[in-house]
Amino acid sequence: MARNLKIRDLTLRDGQQSSFATRMNQAQIDRCLPYYKEAGFYAMEVWGGAVPDSVMRYLNENPWTRLETIHKAVGDVSKLTALSRGRNLFGYSPYTDEIIDGFCRNAIESGLGIMRIFDALNDVDNIRSTVKYVKQYGGIADCAVCYTVDPKYPEPGFLARLMGKRAPKPVFTDAYFLDKAKQMAALGADMITIKDMSGLIPPRRVATLVKLLKSELSIPVDFHTHCTPGYGLASVLAAIVAGVDIVDTNCWYFAEGTGAPAIEFIDVICKKLGIETGVNMQAVAKINRELREIRKELNLSVFGAEKPEPKPFEMTPEIDALFDAAIRAAQQDDEQGCIDACRRIEAHFGFPAPNELVQKAEIPGGMYSNMVAQLKQLKAEEILPRAMELIPSVRLAAGLPPLVTPTSQIVGAQAVNCALDEKAGRPMYSNKSSQFVGLVKGEYGKTPVAIDPEFRFKICGVREETPYDTSKYRMQPNPELPEAGGVKLAENEKEVLLLELFPLVAKNYLTGVKKQAYEAKRAAEASAAAAAEAAKPAAPEKPVQKITGNTVLAPLPGRVIDIRVKVGDTVKEGQEVLILEAMKMENAIETDYAGTVKQVLVENGETVAMNSVLIEIE
Repeated sequence: MARNLKIRDLTLRDGQQSSFATRMNQAQIDRCLPYYKEAGFYAMEVWGGAVPDSVMRYLNENPWTRLETIHKAVGDVSKLTALSRGRNLFGYSPYTDEIIDGFCRNAIESGLGIMRIFDALNDVDNIRSTVKYVKQYGGIADCAVCYTVDPKYPEPGFLARLMGKRAPKPVFTDAYFLDKAKQMAALGADMITIKDMSGLIPPRRVATLVKLLKSELSIPVDFHTHCTPGYGLASVLAAIVAGVDIVDTNCWYFAEGTGAPAIEFIDVICKKLGIETGVNMQAVAKINRELREIRKELNLSVFGAEKPEPKPFEMTPEIDALFDAAIRAAQQDDEQGCIDACRRIEAHFGFPAPNELVQKAEIPGGMYSNMVAQLKQLKAEEILPRAMELIPSVRLAAGLPPLVTPTSQIVGAQAVNCALDEKAGRPMYSNKSSQFVGLVKGEYGKTPVAIDPEFRFKICGVREETPYDTSKYRMQPNPELPEAGGVKLAENEKEVLLLELFPLVAKNYLTGVKKQAYEAKRAAEASAAAAAEAAKPAAPEKPVQKITGNTVLAPLPGRVIDIRVKVGDTVKEGQEVLILEAMKMENAIETDYAGTVKQVLVENGETVAMNSVLIEIE
């Protein structure tokens, strides 16, 4: 009997997140769904990660509608998968069991089949509740061990060696990953994923891990990786040869580069090895026809220019021979031969070359593409190279967390803050997000290595690790909206969950939806009144007085989300006066001056450039 290999397609979540900043709208998704039903993938990752945030933030769409619409179109042909961050769910803060319960129940009722659950610190206690509720409501608990590598520590100098100092011992060993997988299996995991979000795992290492997990566990093993540093295809091939049960792929026009390997390559490999995948490649070709056009649409709308697309997939004698060489090398444990053959295959079709900058910084491809897109929006692209250089040192100072959301976003945003501090001549860590403070304090769980108490004191004002206390959690305000006829901001449990997980984004989204619905209703009832309302003159601009006092400046580009003072207030030096959101992180802005607030020169929701005047104090 032929061996079976299950394929999980990532195109509609991780694929678009890694390459196109999660901007596929519902209409674009809908164009692909009939062909997905024909394709028959074991699973389709369609939700989680950045999808719920992005569809509200950038597309003004409902995340629950996204999941429900896909389920209605595909049915039970493929299991729908979401990515969940354990106790952090889809947000950036730890949540109570009550919210985790409600979220898991609603997701499964909306069509979710598999919840891939991970913790950014590999702290198994943080996934316990999600595993419990996913299984309780009939879902499959896919627990992911986040793969990462130890930093390349500088060798101790001669004097240091004389004093007995040695480089730290490795943390992320095979024994470390096996221990995490066993702990997850003991919680009730239905499968284990080796989650290589940065694409850093080479073929020999993944083959060793797959064999180790297969020998020690009785549940299926999935392998997830990215192609950014140049190992992706070769490592998936090595995992298949080593006996992995499931692999994650993307369809051709959303594959490779910062994303996962192409299903077309994996299909060739499996056919040559006599392995059945159950995927209808003719239907995949139809998906790709849509994705090619969607790729062009996204390039122009998100990046303002069209990135080169890969050549159409076509087998030639030369490529066929390269696949044979890659497979032979994998079977013979010839790691470099396998990598070389796979890179030649990818280069032939015009896929991006390995990104050495990402490899050295040890970051996920999706983190990189999101940093590029967000810095472009903030008009601060010039600091990207320095921010990338700072990521490893920021990561080490914060306890060596694996770089996966939310820690990738927290560490990445803090590296940007440090680069901006440096550029402005300020000490590093002058500006720090509340999430970075929480990570260093201990609110996200136990970090793989202990954080220096003095660094924790510098960042948080405390030396002892301080776990998050969920008993102090307070639900988000859910006010009535006079501008929308007095309805509640969140009118049902799903909307309440959105508000809890994405307070600022969901508040803006839900307010807009309710206002639009109310205005549409009023227009239908009284078109004349609506016309008169539309004809009202715009409110006059707020006069700005000449600035004569001290000013509070924006230390980095971002969006104003909370102004904590008003004109006439007395403030003290060091007092928080405003919250600025940058890179999805919240940054508390303090005044360097005591006095009276003379002018507030910005409004909530306003995007400001670096060094913009925010507040004047006399």
